[in-house]
Amino acid sequence: MLKNLFAALLVLGVLGGCTTIQLEPLPEGMTDQPPANWAERSRTLGQFNHWQLSGKLAVRQPSDSGTAVINHWEQQGEQYDLALSSSFLGMGSTNLRGTPGFLELQLANGDTYQSSNPEQLVQAATGWQLPIDSLTWWIRGLPAPDGNFRLLFDDQQRLAIIRQDGWEIRYDRWQAFIEDLPQLPARITALKDDKRVRVVISDWQRKD
Repeated sequence: MLKNLFAALLVLGVLGGCTTIQLEPLPEGMTDQPPANWAERSRTLGQFNHWQLSGKLAVRQPSDSGTAVINHWEQQGEQYDLALSSSFLGMGSTNLRGTPGFLELQLANGDTYQSSNPEQLVQAATGWQLPIDSLTWWIRGLPAPDGNFRLLFDDQQRLAIIRQDGWEIRYDRWQAFIEDLPQLPARITALKDDKRVRVVISDWQRKD
């Protein structure tokens, strides 16, 4: 069964190199000098704080792995409402609602849990390690406001990597989803030790 699981993930294109990139010296074609428009871009995306996206989520770690459909992820300021569905791990439909430092998680059977440690609760309920509070920033191509970070840009002056809180977030693809906004991530991969989270976004929408 485990073999079939990994085969399925391979078909979905979520397997690949899980090794963080060595940054000393910097890889060819990358720089840690922000482009001239970085401050303006960061301000614009920081103000883009009421949105909804849909797509797919894949988690790979030694204890368990799986994929889920992101039915919707709505963000309004610091509040998020994330609805996942997955045939893996017996998760079924899972809803996560919270703010930084608080999470309410509802499983398919109706059981509801609350915690002041969102990442710990997600791991206890699903077996997955998801840095959910930071993901709400990384998903827009921004470092989380808490904690030190390092940014790397590619030769097209696009954000390529964020290093923060022990995670390496790679921006694999960008796309112009919303008029009057900079390009938004279409696929990101977050790595930490032997854990990996990949998010593929099929649609972004601005919410009023």
